[in-house]
Amino acid sequence: MSAITVDTIHDYDAFARMEPVWNETVDRAGLTHPFLRHEWLRSWWDAFSGNRILNIMVVRAGSNILALAPLMIERARIHGVPVRRVQFLHNDHTPKADVIVAERPDEAFDALWDSLMRERSKWDVLQLSQLPSDSPTHDHVSSRAAAGRYPTTLWQSDVSPYVELNSDWNNYFASLHSKLRQNLRNRLTRLSQLGEPALQVISDPDNIRHMRDHAFALEASGWKQQAGTAISSDPNVRRFYTLLADRAAPKGWLRLLFLTVNGKRIATSYAARYQDRLSFFKTGYDPEFAKYGPFKLLTYFAIRDGYADGLREVDFLGDAEPWKLEWTSKTRPHDWLFVFGHTARGLLAHTAKCRAVPLVKRWLHK
Repeated sequence: MSAITVDTIHDYDAFARMEPVWNETVDRAGLTHPFLRHEWLRSWWDAFSGNRILNIMVVRAGSNILALAPLMIERARIHGVPVRRVQFLHNDHTPKADVIVAERPDEAFDALWDSLMRERSKWDVLQLSQLPSDSPTHDHVSSRAAAGRYPTTLWQSDVSPYVELNSDWNNYFASLHSKLRQNLRNRLTRLSQLGEPALQVISDPDNIRHMRDHAFALEASGWKQQAGTAISSDPNVRRFYTLLADRAAPKGWLRLLFLTVNGKRIATSYAARYQDRLSFFKTGYDPEFAKYGPFKLLTYFAIRDGYADGLREVDFLGDAEPWKLEWTSKTRPHDWLFVFGHTARGLLAHTAKCRAVPLVKRWLHK
């Protein structure tokens, strides 16, 4: 059996050249979402890298890749403590993150942990953000940290609602609360007075590139522009979603969704159709049509058509906002796992996060 090795990639060009073998490893890992594919991560890095350093860890047995850890090194502060942090390629535009494990997970995590230990003087905190709560990475990393007496803590992040499409549309629609069903009927009736409502799904790469600026403008036309959270509010965010359209659309999984009425587009979502699952990850609507509930109707059509198209799931991503929970009671939690190094700053960050801050919060709430 071939010896297991770990290569750490800091060079961007070397990372870029990995695209074919990277995505082949993602396929072998059986992931049901696209947020760890190369085109997503490379676009993220091109848009948000700043002063960070790539720290991609590649676990091999001979020439065969067992696992990939899409990590980076950055300087940060944890409750005021300056630290050198190793973490996933992650920010608010990252719905899910994880180690990509295709084969032999125990050996792969042993190799990753051993590699981190060899470099332990160079980092203070290992932060694995946005892990699905059922990810094996939790136990693999936590158990190895405990064996080495490295302090850990877990912070719950998003609890993302999703709809399982496991019956048929009529049964599903009948299962929704009567208030929601009546609300949908009323809004459809009122919007239909302006023209025929319809869902437009754009999958052709050239059409996506042609329509993405229209999606940006529509997404920014409401409260998001005023709040500074629209795609067009930040050049780095705009660069990310522009690059994503260029790179992901040819791979066949990116979608632009529009709700139209009489040919006018009034709501939109960047979306992924991957492994027969539809995910919404950047949404917006024209405030002129707010009284018609445009994104609610886009959701209605997307789920209805999803049944007809053989989808398994519609994932809202993000957190469990009330409007999402109107459609489903099923949720998928995500966590941030922190491992604190045996350095002065690592131990101080652990004390601040796990002892001082909770103590102050308890005192303030007395």
